[in-house]
Amino acid sequence: MAYRSRTDPLVHYGRHFGRTIRTFYRIQPLLKNGITRNMQLETERISEADLSPSELTEHKIYKQLLGLSPSLEERLSTGSEHDIFYIADMLTKGADSARADDTKSLKSVIVDWITPPGGVLMPPIQRNIKTDRGFHHPRTGELLCPVNLDWNDPKIRRELVSGQLVPSGDLWPRFLFQGYEYNPSSPWTGLFRSSFLVSAYRHVFTSPSSVYNKGASRATRSCNARIHGMKSVTAPSIAYIATQVRFGLSACPAFSRSDRVTDSEYFYNLVVELLEDPEEEAEVADLLVWWNRQIFPTFISDSRSVHQDSVISKIKERRRLLQDKESSESNAENGPEPVESSP
Repeated sequence: MAYRSRTDPLVHYGRHFGRTIRTFYRIQPLLKNGITRNMQLETERISEADLSPSELTEHKIYKQLLGLSPSLEERLSTGSEHDIFYIADMLTKGADSARADDTKSLKSVIVDWITPPGGVLMPPIQRNIKTDRGFHHPRTGELLCPVNLDWNDPKIRRELVSGQLVPSGDLWPRFLFQGYEYNPSSPWTGLFRSSFLVSAYRHVFTSPSSVYNKGASRATRSCNARIHGMKSVTAPSIAYIATQVRFGLSACPAFSRSDRVTDSEYFYNLVVELLEDPEEEAEVADLLVWWNRQIFPTFISDSRSVHQDSVISKIKERRRLLQDKESSESNAENGPEPVESSP
């Protein structure tokens, strides 16, 4: 196998994997475990019923990864251990580079999105330096403040600014909610529906110009979504964008999965866990329909009903009537089936 890391499409697939499937996943053990598990399933040494919940999740992620590249499964099944290491390395490089690129590009434009229309931020925020963000600035601090805390409480604000109080990844910020309003008695209301998140999603997946053109891109190059044939929003991609925005608002200068101040990996994993929880299926399905209408305007959900007065309904109704008429005429021509008389 000739290794050319600069041109290998695996890097490209790794970028999409990180953005839409899992951004912090260790890819090398995912591949090794996936290959072994696949062999055991194919030879019927085990069944999916034998897998633990964590193994089922990993198996699902592995199958999603294989779906990104038509040739990936063959390369893994026929490759040596060195080949598998190389594939994992390229995919990891892709995921890491995509995350770094998005972090860098969002750092600047986030300032525009939090600036009042026609107004200015007071005090101003630097576009390329983050030390004046986070809880040090009234606007970013308000957006980052966990919904269970009162940003207007001087004591809370002092503790957040000083670092005496450091919110962990399970204390979710206000910017996640539509209109930045949280209802503790109805926590799903508005969750992950803020215009802020939509702008960031469009910026990353459908081009920066689409942020200001209601989703329509003016870019001359294909966007990330189109390059990978992406036609609908995935739950992990929402978690990815939420994590990127949360970091972009923070004062932390460099993205690190082990950073305990932003606690990004824990935050991301909890969001994914919620959005993939079977018990929350109805709420998540409704959320994804909403997201697809924001990002992919031509998206048509199977759950949408067609109006009875629409042309397509009338055509289908006509077809049913014709079929019923043909069935009735056929039965009339054949006559009733003879009934055998008893001796």
